[in-house]
Amino acid sequence: MLVNSKEMLLDANSRDYAIPSPDFINLNMVRSYIEVAEKLYRPSIIAFSEGMQNFLSLEEAYLIGSYYAEKAKIPVALHIDHGKSIDFIKKAIDQGFTSVMIDASTDSFEENVRKTKEIVEYAHPRNVTVEAEIGHVGAGENYENEKVKSSKYTEVNELVEFVIETATESIFVNLTNIDSVAVSIGTAHGFYNGTPKINFERLVELKSAVSIPLVLHGGSSTGDENLKKCAELGISKINIFTDLCVVGANSILEERPDNYKLMMMIADKAIKEKLEHYYRVFNCC
Repeated sequence: MLVNSKEMLLDANSRDYAIPSPDFINLNMVRSYIEVAEKLYRPSIIAFSEGMQNFLSLEEAYLIGSYYAEKAKIPVALHIDHGKSIDFIKKAIDQGFTSVMIDASTDSFEENVRKTKEIVEYAHPRNVTVEAEIGHVGAGENYENEKVKSSKYTEVNELVEFVIETATESIFVNLTNIDSVAVSIGTAHGFYNGTPKINFERLVELKSAVSIPLVLHGGSSTGDENLKKCAELGISKINIFTDLCVVGANSILEERPDNYKLMMMIADKAIKEKLEHYYRVFNCC
């Protein structure tokens, strides 16, 4: 069933597990992600990034995602990842996406607050959940869609102020205005040179400071032990994409299929196995 991410993230937040949120760029990935979630009988958050429109248009992404989500036996949120443009995010909401991320993390604190409030005020009356980002998760090696390479840790005082500043009298009783927030604690998008050093002390501080679910970007290649600990210490959603792309490509190189159909089947199988692995690492099943 197609839903927003509110209830699933609140449950994860209260029970110390994280839901994997993989990005997709084609139909096969969507189908594979939902098959894994149905097999484990766990919720799914499938994401389409504004930066991936060279693979799919927004309309195509919605049609593919909503088709499989609506027929799924488990809750599925159709999410916009790293929405940079206000117009793009509003168009996605109008299209039917049930969850959106407004990424104004490279703007000033005040501008981030302003843009986030605009999106929240548009999304909440339409029953769409909103994720924002405070601090900045930069890019690792070979990540073409991230212009700002360096990360900026999320400051506890800024996070608290951000949540308060974006709050309005509204629809979601007992919740601040944003429904979840992405925090920066040492991860990066894309590939790493070496293993990232996660600031778990900062994570504990952030978790204690606010009640809304926390999100971790840049989950790929962060290491199973790090990710498991992040879930246990308060992260409710972990984004992954690069690892799934890599394992799919590596499976093709290893198997050396002699036709396109077999190539897709091999890649899909490897991606499903990797995603199922992450569900277990994140204590989600």
